[in-house]
Amino acid sequence: MIKLNPKLNVVLEYIAIAFGAAIMALGIGVFLVDAKVVPGGVSGLSMSVHYLTGLPVGLMIWVLNIPLYIWGVKELGKEFGIRTFVGFTLNSFFIDFFRGDIPGLSFIRLQDTPTIKNLQQNDFMFLILIGAALLGLGLGIVFKFKGTTAGSDIVAAIMQKRFGVKPGMAIMITDFFVILLAGFIIDFKDLAGDRSAVTLTFYALFLLVISGRLVDVIMDGFDYARSVNIISDKNEEIANAIMDDLSRGATAIKARGLYRNIDREILTTVVTLKELSKLLNIIKKVDPKAFVTVSNVHEVMGEGFRKRI
Repeated sequence: MIKLNPKLNVVLEYIAIAFGAAIMALGIGVFLVDAKVVPGGVSGLSMSVHYLTGLPVGLMIWVLNIPLYIWGVKELGKEFGIRTFVGFTLNSFFIDFFRGDIPGLSFIRLQDTPTIKNLQQNDFMFLILIGAALLGLGLGIVFKFKGTTAGSDIVAAIMQKRFGVKPGMAIMITDFFVILLAGFIIDFKDLAGDRSAVTLTFYALFLLVISGRLVDVIMDGFDYARSVNIISDKNEEIANAIMDDLSRGATAIKARGLYRNIDREILTTVVTLKELSKLLNIIKKVDPKAFVTVSNVHEVMGEGFRKRI
């Protein structure tokens, strides 16, 4: 495995944070702002201020994030603070950049493209799904590389550090109340347009679930291996087939079967998704009566498996 220079590795991490911030900004600025479906947190509050005053969303996100940023530096350290500042500054910049709210760049306005307008009018649900996917994907990448875009992300990062709560779940909890507040403001100012404020609030809650789940998927990684436990009277034959045909290792764990009250061994192994069907066929061929359980595996550290980023 090639080991990168530590300084180069840090540079690559900041590039990844910038990339994640840009993806997140696309989801917010292009797909969600004009749809009036708020993502919660400081972004949701900033969108509400935008609806009331017309001030750029990205600028308001940057201004409102400063107090949370100071808190985050105190709780999570200077290195996290630098990454946070880069994350929420780039996110704010990209939102206003994509929306054409930066002076001299008003011609960009991606939210006014025919595709986005068509989605707003004819396929609103798909519009929100895309926005949720971009938001969750971007935020997950930022978190993956030890950054945050501030707002409720800081609260989530602190909860993860102190209590081990997954970031996606923490964001869902903190953003829930912000979404309700934003829905009230939209209703009070009659900003919902053709849709009711209650409908937009439900869309926002749906957005929260999808984006939060994607954050956890990016953090944990997609399942790419399976752990298999095998109880059989022909364990030795199955173990030999695993080692010879799949070139995988296996471990025999001593156990006692309570139903028959006899000592026996449980055979356990870890295989890739591609190898799983072949393993199951081997087991069926050797012992059709074998008892087999298969479990998802998020991470494997050891010979024969690629390392997670």
